[in-house]
Amino acid sequence: MSIQYRLLEVHECERIIEVNPARFIKRAWRSVNGIKQWIDLNWLDEDYPNGYDDHFEALQTTFEHGGFAIGAFDNDRLVGFISINREEFGNQYKYVLLDQLFVDNKYQDKGIGKQLFYQSVEKTKGWGVDKFYICAGSSEDTLAFYYALGCIDAKEINQHIFEDDENDMQLEYALHG
Repeated sequence: MSIQYRLLEVHECERIIEVNPARFIKRAWRSVNGIKQWIDLNWLDEDYPNGYDDHFEALQTTFEHGGFAIGAFDNDRLVGFISINREEFGNQYKYVLLDQLFVDNKYQDKGIGKQLFYQSVEKTKGWGVDKFYICAGSSEDTLAFYYALGCIDAKEINQHIFEDDENDMQLEYALHG
């Protein structure tokens, strides 16, 4: 398997349908009676959260507002992608949103997500921002992935993003040092 990485173009947004985002979620971090804890879900999530259309539109918006996306390809098939939004926010730090990161379920655990992440870090460094802001799903595997990359709990919470799904985890990643 030889994975190729390159910037996606706006006319390729529909190609995210090629990525099978299905994943089995064994455990997730949830608030139960006001206490955060791991709960067993044992659930197969077969589609993009909120569906393909929502992610397609979000990717188009990323491009419309000056952001970018990087795709991972096996031959000519898109097997993973990451998108970074260009709009800055934050009071203490300058954040940009890592909006989407998906790797096809048959290609997970092969370093593709990590490679997409680090290529995005390099591309974003010239923007003059401090950190990625990541609204991560609360599954144990997703959080383990981000923490292994060096992400930490966000020091500033973007209230609008947080309120979109209070089960998601708000993380950040320092782009410099």
